[in-house]
Amino acid sequence: MKRILTHAPAFMEVNHIVAPLPDSKAQSNRRPRKKSIVWEHFTLKNLSPRCAKAYCQQCGKEFAYMTDSKQIGTSHLKRHIALGICKKNQPKNGLSGDDVAPRPPKKRAREVSCVASISFDQEFCNNKIAKMIILHDYPLHIVEHQGFINFLRTLQPQFNPLSFNAVKGDCVAMYLREKQNLLNLINEIPGRVNLTLDFWTSDQTLAYVFLRGHFIDGDWNLHQPVLKVMMVPFLDSDDNSLNQTIVSCLSNWHLEGRIFTLVLDKFFSNETVIGNLRDHLSLKNPMLLNGQLLSKNCYARVLTRLALDALLAMSEPINKVRESVRYVKSSKYQEKKFFELKQQLQVPGVVDLLIDEQNKWDTIYHMIVAACELKEVFACFDAFDPNYKTILTMDEWKQVETLRTYLKYLYNATNILTVQPYPTANIFFPAVSKLHMQLTNATISHDHFCSNLITPLQVRFDQYWRENCLILAVALAMDPRYKMKLVESTFAKIFGESAELWIRMVEVGLHELFVEYIIQMLPSSSKNGDEWSESMLETELFMISSSSTNSDEGNEAMIKTEPLMLSSTATNGDDEGNEAIIKNESFMLSSTATNDEENVIKIEACQEGSLDGFLFDAEDKLPDIELYLSDVTGNYQFNSELNEYLEESLAPNVQEFDILSWWRINGLKYPTLSRMASDILSIPVSTVSADSVFDTETRKMDTYRSSLDPMTLEALICTKDWFQHESLPADFPNGSCHSRDRFSSSSF
Repeated sequence: MKRILTHAPAFMEVNHIVAPLPDSKAQSNRRPRKKSIVWEHFTLKNLSPRCAKAYCQQCGKEFAYMTDSKQIGTSHLKRHIALGICKKNQPKNGLSGDDVAPRPPKKRAREVSCVASISFDQEFCNNKIAKMIILHDYPLHIVEHQGFINFLRTLQPQFNPLSFNAVKGDCVAMYLREKQNLLNLINEIPGRVNLTLDFWTSDQTLAYVFLRGHFIDGDWNLHQPVLKVMMVPFLDSDDNSLNQTIVSCLSNWHLEGRIFTLVLDKFFSNETVIGNLRDHLSLKNPMLLNGQLLSKNCYARVLTRLALDALLAMSEPINKVRESVRYVKSSKYQEKKFFELKQQLQVPGVVDLLIDEQNKWDTIYHMIVAACELKEVFACFDAFDPNYKTILTMDEWKQVETLRTYLKYLYNATNILTVQPYPTANIFFPAVSKLHMQLTNATISHDHFCSNLITPLQVRFDQYWRENCLILAVALAMDPRYKMKLVESTFAKIFGESAELWIRMVEVGLHELFVEYIIQMLPSSSKNGDEWSESMLETELFMISSSSTNSDEGNEAMIKTEPLMLSSTATNGDDEGNEAIIKNESFMLSSTATNDEENVIKIEACQEGSLDGFLFDAEDKLPDIELYLSDVTGNYQFNSELNEYLEESLAPNVQEFDILSWWRINGLKYPTLSRMASDILSIPVSTVSADSVFDTETRKMDTYRSSLDPMTLEALICTKDWFQHESLPADFPNGSCHSRDRFSSSSF
């Protein structure tokens, strides 16, 4: 009796919670309630007379069972056991992972329904597809491919498939929107724009010309967007359509009168085409740096031609190296045998053998480097493998090593275009002058093979050096780490006794250009006033010759220059004080090496129609500005800002030096000079993109793109260039000019 009384309260408590006893009448009308199996796995606890909770006996997790006298039921308790949510209870119930995997938890189902509730925007998806096609060069027909349509409908059943014409329209519309944003940016830049023309071929009778702009914006960010893709029949024709297209393009981009330099590809060799182009551009653009703005020398193309010339001269040994490498790389077995011999010979080479791509000369260089490191292994490999028949003699290996040395010089000089696509112009003078001295030293080598191999290369590169060293030196002078110091020391090494002449030409060019920028930055009313009408800028043309002879007179370089330290004095009634004239010294450099003992340097005015001549005619003259400066500035010395910059101490030559940041910080100190520096530093020296600088062949437009209409082709190429290199500032459409550095190299 005592034991019964002891357990009676617990029994009564459970019955009170689970199934309160009804009266006898109601009990007679109902079927007896069956006890759920879940109570074999749960323990019920009464928290209050109106609230109870169930606790899992395996994991201890609690579940609501009764709230405010309302019984919730046991379905959620069954799911906890049956669906395997309680991992400790799975073996007991015999539920395997395979049994429960097909039934995902209800919570995940609710998450899916939440995502599905997001509204679908067809136009937004269309724009994303157009951008995807542009960025990844997908064919426009991809939107009609059944696999693509099925994929999109799997992701979003509401998506309506696009047609070819629809997605083409979306791509063109995107191009037009981005073009307007870019035009807004160009309209706000304070300086000028440099241009390059690159040439592509195709399997058709058509060629393609890429017009790219190079400029620095108001925040000193460098940009190089593709502005136009032109389809031309062929460049050897005297047809003027290319020039007219270029002029029309410049007008559309609001660049009339804003061009600074133009660099052409080597394929623009037609004299009539270049002459007409020069005439067209000279109509709208002022004379800057005596018009020496047209360059036909693409830096990357020049170095590629030198590398190909050297490889052609060594074609037989190079072919042997190529065949040897291919034999070793032909199978894993051959490669294993080769490296077993390498280990036996204890050759320390760490470079892997590479099979070259003959349309990229840098891969040929890397193949030669690896082969030369393993030449001892190749020399003994025939004894180790009787099937190896391509054997180079030791003399041939010596010649290949000589070639490797000078290919390395060319490779290093070219590689600066890949490390930083379209870099600022100041970095090229050290690279070009260093290569020039390396090639020159090779021509006087006691090794006759080396001298004979490199001399033709040196002659061709010397021509490029003499045609471009002045503008490269001017660009280097805008680098506060070097200014004129490196130019002076380099010219002394290269030109010897004639160095002073060349240094003077760079100084004159700097001062002439600085005076031009002073004139440009004057108020328009001052330029057009009555005091400007009676005097004009005089152009002085002269010829200087320097030759190496045994006479004393032959060793003297007669340099006729007018000082450009121009000043204006405010005097009353003093005619001499009002006679300051801006002298514009026009010169063009060419060099003719007649023999080993004579070197004639000519500085001559360009004749009309000359390929190597001025981009702008020297006949256009500017009025004298003395009266205006007398009234406004008194004893103001024109080039004091330039002189102050050149005379100041050099900036620290640190590896992380950012020349554009330096000029942005010092723009207030040098307002006119900084404007000049922004235009000079953005001068391009190469017309090809970073991924093409080592190409041995002209780039070719693929068949699919050649089949597109000109407008669609231009939209795809230009917009990819702008998107790929983040061409446009995100906040610019609001009128802000805070652009980011978003223009760079392109795959086009």
